[in-house]
Amino acid sequence: MSSNVTPNKITQERDFTGGMIHSQSCAFVGSTGEKVLDDKIMALAEEISGKKDCLLAEMMITAVRTSRGAVTEGDFKMMNRSLKEMRIASEVFHPYRDCQKIAVFGSARTDPEEPEYQAAVEFSRKMRDAGFMTITGAGPGIMAAGNEGAGRSDSFGLNITLPFEASANAFISGDEKLIDFDFFFTRKLSFVKEADAVAAFPGGFGTMDEIFETLTLIQTGKAAIYPLVLVDAKGGKYWKFWQQFIVEHLSRLKLISEDDFALYKVTDDVDEAVAEVVKFYSNFHSYRYCGDRLVIRMKNKLSDAKMKSLSADFGDIVKSGNFEQCGPLADEQNEPDLAGLPRLVFRHRRRNFGRLRKLIDALND
Repeated sequence: MSSNVTPNKITQERDFTGGMIHSQSCAFVGSTGEKVLDDKIMALAEEISGKKDCLLAEMMITAVRTSRGAVTEGDFKMMNRSLKEMRIASEVFHPYRDCQKIAVFGSARTDPEEPEYQAAVEFSRKMRDAGFMTITGAGPGIMAAGNEGAGRSDSFGLNITLPFEASANAFISGDEKLIDFDFFFTRKLSFVKEADAVAAFPGGFGTMDEIFETLTLIQTGKAAIYPLVLVDAKGGKYWKFWQQFIVEHLSRLKLISEDDFALYKVTDDVDEAVAEVVKFYSNFHSYRYCGDRLVIRMKNKLSDAKMKSLSADFGDIVKSGNFEQCGPLADEQNEPDLAGLPRLVFRHRRRNFGRLRKLIDALND
């Protein structure tokens, strides 16, 4: 690992769902429809892993059933290629799993002379100095700016195979952290799964797709909350007009809630964008669900006065009971490196995640 960004001293299981996929169970592995074959698969999975591995057995059974089911050869190839792409991406990111990362989105058509390009270079450089590696789509324009600012050693490139705009930029081309994808959905999964924050500069359909998917996943609780900053060059109005559309149409028609505005920040100040990301992790570390309880891990314990204010200000997101501070729960035993962090635990309603973002902001104040 040649990154100049210093890994976090506290490691964690990278689970972008916030702990909703932690548990494994052998209660239902599925079946090929043949008991003898099921037993052979389970035995083979155990032989490969050196232990009873129900998850591996279930994947093998799924592959067998897919090959025998109502699946065309084209679909079978797509499923196989998708799994391979996810495996390759996980292998590339694995050595850097303890480094924080920010995904940078924006137009492939932005020239290096344009202020948006220069702003993206400056932003990624300052994020690197703040301890974040940069993930881009590996192409030209804003993607090249992100890789240029972060530098090759602290960059990832997730290249998509296209008949145009497909070659990797010079700042990441040939690097071991460059990954080629055939499918947008596996590529976007890697962005969401591996990033600890997102920054978007002006862009086209692809940029809109990426930020709206990020917002949708966070808004619905399908992905853990992290900072999303929408950055213009100084004096730029691209995101201000985008914000105007959100306010005048989505919000006015009550298609989103007022609290959803807490899920992102619009700015034309690079330093303000950097500060937004850095502050998010000033006290907050991570969270996960343990049953119906939300466990927020923090770097510092909260005062009695802060606990009292949280109860007064955020009681609406508590399903029952109240906020409590404690050590790790029994369900968190698979993350021993986090055992020393104080916890804020409560039964979360699992809705209105803009309010949860505001709670995290309060923990950082």
